[in-house]
Amino acid sequence: MLESVSWVEKNFNETPDAIFIFRDDQLLVSNHAAQTLQADYALSTAYITKLMNSVVKQQKSRTNDCFNCVVLDMAKTAIPFTLPVKGAHSLSFFLVYSELDAAQNVYSLTLKSSDLMQRVDQLAQQRKLVQYVNRAHEEERKRLSQDLHDSIAQGVYSSIMGVRHLESTVNNADPEAFARQTKLIESQLYATLQEIKGMALDIRPSVLDSFGLTAALKALAKRLEENTGIDIIVVTRDAEELKLSEDVQTVLYRIAQEAMTNAIKHAEANEINLFLVAHEHEISLEIIDDGTGFDVKQHVSFNGHSLGLINMNERVKSLHGTFQIKSEPGSGTTVTATFPIA
Repeated sequence: MLESVSWVEKNFNETPDAIFIFRDDQLLVSNHAAQTLQADYALSTAYITKLMNSVVKQQKSRTNDCFNCVVLDMAKTAIPFTLPVKGAHSLSFFLVYSELDAAQNVYSLTLKSSDLMQRVDQLAQQRKLVQYVNRAHEEERKRLSQDLHDSIAQGVYSSIMGVRHLESTVNNADPEAFARQTKLIESQLYATLQEIKGMALDIRPSVLDSFGLTAALKALAKRLEENTGIDIIVVTRDAEELKLSEDVQTVLYRIAQEAMTNAIKHAEANEINLFLVAHEHEISLEIIDDGTGFDVKQHVSFNGHSLGLINMNERVKSLHGTFQIKSEPGSGTTVTATFPIA
């Protein structure tokens, strides 16, 4: 038992967070980090208890309009706190309140470094993004594997069977049958070639590398329009002259591809409008469809497509852009991505 108490005391004293434990607003005990802040930076325990008590009192007030809301419940135990430092930058913390014993009014106040918490949060976000990207890549591999098996392999097999049949036609010396079989094989190989070209365009359109984003978006819209019969209108303004990075161009193309594909497959859209517009300090891509729409809150997790909504958002944010989806059931969908430009 004594050994366990020793471990607890050691952990309490060596933790990098500054921890103060109070009873009736009187300090009972503090760890080494808390004592260092008091000694080196003149941190007043009376000030932090008064500050936190006012916040807790406000949150518990029944006159608060948002007394039962989830956001408030999450925020009521932590507030940002800045400690001024003479001749140096201020120290930023989160001041966290934890009730330990309500009957005896015992509670703790913990000062957590804002920079450390942000780094931990960023690491968690990065790990989550890696998971989404890996899952997206696996879904793409599954789709490509299925397409290769169902379309390409079957097309090649049909052509092989046609060639075998052609051999028997030659032996029978029937010119008309030979010509028909030749045309059939040619048609099968042409269809297979078109399948391969379509897959290549989905993986990486060569027009994007050769002629830029505007040309690639117009080619994508034309191909989708021809394949589906849906009207797709592409409007660009001053975007051709911009020298966007390859990463930004790729993300904008993928967003347009995903948004239009979703509108065609899932939203039953009759018309899609795509706007690529350069402004003074930013470039914006907007895809608007007149489809069935959906509840955005119910679709903010990875959905198994090549780019889920979260993956779209994360890829845009990684390049310092902004991403937004507006949609309601029955009123269509608008997808917007904006990137800063020099």
